[in-house]
Amino acid sequence: MKFGIMVNEGPYTHQATDTAFLFAKAAIEKGHEVARIFFYHDGVNNSSSLTEPPQDDRHIVNRWTKLAEEHNVDLVVCVAAAMRRGITEGNLAKGFRISGLGQLVEMGIQSDRLVVFGD
Repeated sequence: MKFGIMVNEGPYTHQATDTAFLFAKAAIEKGHEVARIFFYHDGVNNSSSLTEPPQDDRHIVNRWTKLAEEHNVDLVVCVAAAMRRGITEGNLAKGFRISGLGQLVEMGIQSDRLVVFGD
């Protein structure tokens, strides 16, 4: 099965981000395809290279980057939501790219299931 995933909540403030990551990882491990993850609303904060959690905490941004590198997952950040939150190409974490809502629509069309995490 081919999954599209949409993340609407930021890291460290809501369980949705952790749940989305664990879902994507589990789906891939079970042999499913996760071709794209779209970050929207506060979810765009998952893409900031400025994130520096304490050493004893999980580094959510790095987890997404590693998932993208290891499994060829397209991490797309909504341009309008990113701009509203001060995220630009200059502070975008490795593995993420900024694009428009057309990428979300395309993901919905091309996926068997679109799974949304967060409000």
